[in-house]
Amino acid sequence: MSENKQKKSHKKKKHKKKYRLFWFFVRIQVLFLIVVAAGLGWYYFGGYAQKVNALQQEAKKLVRESNEETFRSVQTSLVYDANGNLVSTLKGEKDVYYLDYEDIPPYAAAAMVSIEDKKFYRHNGIDIKAIMRAAKAMIQNGKVTQGGSTITQQLSRNIFLNHDVKWERKIEEMFIAVELEKVYSKNKIMEFYLNNVYFGNGYYGIQAASKGYFSTEVSNLDLSQIAFLCAIPNNPSLYDPVVRMENTLKRRDRILDQMHDDGKISQDTCNEAKAEQITLNPSQKMKNDYVETYTYNCAIRALMAEGGFEFRTEFASEEERSSYEEEYDLLYSECQKSLYSKGYRIYTSIDLNMQQLLQDTVDNTLAEFTEQTEDGIYTLQGSAVCVDNHTGFVKAIVGGRNQNLSGYTLNRAYQSFRQPGSSIKPLIVYTPALERNYTPDSVVQDVKTEEGPSNSGDSYEGSVSLRYAVQKSKNTVAWNLLEELTPQVGLDYLKAMNFARLDKRDERPTSALGGFTNGVSAVEMASAYAALANDGRFREPTCIMRITDAQDNVIVETKNEEKEVYKMNAARMMTDMLVSAVQEGTGRGLALSNMPCAGKTGTTNDNKDGWFVGYTSYYTTSVWVGYDMPRELPGLSGASYPGNIWRNFMELLHQNLEPVNFLPFIDEQKAPLDNNEYMQGQEQEAITPEMGEPLEGAPGF
Repeated sequence: MSENKQKKSHKKKKHKKKYRLFWFFVRIQVLFLIVVAAGLGWYYFGGYAQKVNALQQEAKKLVRESNEETFRSVQTSLVYDANGNLVSTLKGEKDVYYLDYEDIPPYAAAAMVSIEDKKFYRHNGIDIKAIMRAAKAMIQNGKVTQGGSTITQQLSRNIFLNHDVKWERKIEEMFIAVELEKVYSKNKIMEFYLNNVYFGNGYYGIQAASKGYFSTEVSNLDLSQIAFLCAIPNNPSLYDPVVRMENTLKRRDRILDQMHDDGKISQDTCNEAKAEQITLNPSQKMKNDYVETYTYNCAIRALMAEGGFEFRTEFASEEERSSYEEEYDLLYSECQKSLYSKGYRIYTSIDLNMQQLLQDTVDNTLAEFTEQTEDGIYTLQGSAVCVDNHTGFVKAIVGGRNQNLSGYTLNRAYQSFRQPGSSIKPLIVYTPALERNYTPDSVVQDVKTEEGPSNSGDSYEGSVSLRYAVQKSKNTVAWNLLEELTPQVGLDYLKAMNFARLDKRDERPTSALGGFTNGVSAVEMASAYAALANDGRFREPTCIMRITDAQDNVIVETKNEEKEVYKMNAARMMTDMLVSAVQEGTGRGLALSNMPCAGKTGTTNDNKDGWFVGYTSYYTTSVWVGYDMPRELPGLSGASYPGNIWRNFMELLHQNLEPVNFLPFIDEQKAPLDNNEYMQGQEQEAITPEMGEPLEGAPGF
């Protein structure tokens, strides 16, 4: 090919390439215009323009009508028991501890700017780049997050908005922030922010936090302590200094590094502050008893559910679990804040008389154990929960022995998870087996196998009835039955009742004996046994009946929905066998004097945990006894201290109640019925009141 022809060919190719590029960009621009047009059409004709405009007008009105008192005022929430008695008040007290800007330590404002909003003194209320980053994260995650908020936006949310995470709130939050910046100076906004931001555990504002955590005014704190406090508001649950001190310290160090990078402190000052040991000195006011801590937890979760949050206990991966827990913590903190500022009226099912009776029974039964930790807390502890079988509501909850100590009290009844021993057998072995053609009279084999567990006292009796195996808490029988059912099937019953700490590793026969990876709580055990008393129908345990605003408008009303977990006849057969357990079995001697009752003991290896869970037609009560740091307690069994607590409490509780027998089960083998007759029988009988490390062969007490 000649040189001229080669040049012409090359030019022709370049021309075609330019031509293709030209039309490529034309198509891109046309596509962009189509997308923009579609977006504008969606925005205007879909009604979003009007909605956004309404949000902007509302934001202007809120800020226009505000004044400095708006940022000082606080509403008090009230909690009532079942009889209308006042249980507690919740008030953020920012009006009491409010500080003017001149009285706020400069380090506090500097720390917040460095970690929360570096452009605070330059933006007009919103940070466009941060919002774009948050929008990108929202598209990637498929949900609205808290990211991208300036200090002014956070103030807007705290004062004027609720805890919804819908896009409308985010838009209105930005409009309010812009309007605030037009009306108030930067120093005023920082003053408002540091007096209103939530520092966890009921503390609004940095002065209240300083008083609460260190028992002194914030002006007396050094740099390290101030940075420590400033670590909390980003996520008060994750950075709670009482229960997650290590997280708070890590974020304190991150704040100090940011302050150094921003030129606000020297490297030596930064290093010195990071090396300082933080010691909390909580005020007496931080003390909450077991009723209050459980009530607040239930109220917060009720508000979360009302806002559309879906609680979960199962996850496909650790990443999924981590994402869920992050979302949970953020919303939990938002709802917790509202308890101290929204003026709620919280009506509970707690009966303070029953509460005192249960607390006294736990204290008196364990009174001989006087050993204490360095903090003055009894080393041997107990927890107990009483559920009303007619309603499913919690009536009394004890999370430990009462010592009237300052500082927080761990509520072991719902915050501690311990191995349940044999008390788990009716829930994951025996009642499921009764749904699968077993009856109390079915013959099972009590024999030692190579892979199986030992019985208490190494006693094996060969062919025995299922009723006898339950009475004597035969480990061999429970193990073999769970293998027959499969551990997955057995655990599905606990999952259906929302046991929170189940683990994939629990899918093995040791679970038949209560050998779980993490354990169970007293609240979970009480609600699960209450399902047996309620003909197999489970109700989510709570003490919240309703929540209203200060004008008595209902915000939350608990519907107490029932879910069938066990078949009615299986639940009744299980109850009948548990009656035998307290009359002739491991719980012998614990039967009530004038009320039919059913129950089950549980004891773990080396006598570290003791349980007794039992019920009448009226109430279900679960009791746990053990050391916070598990160790052997000679003589501990389900029938000893836990059983005595249960019997003494339930005996007094039922003193003036009419004896009520449990409803009978249908023995289908002895009196076979066709399906229609069986269903008629169910209808006629429906007049019942509405009601770690895995252990290897825990002894079956």
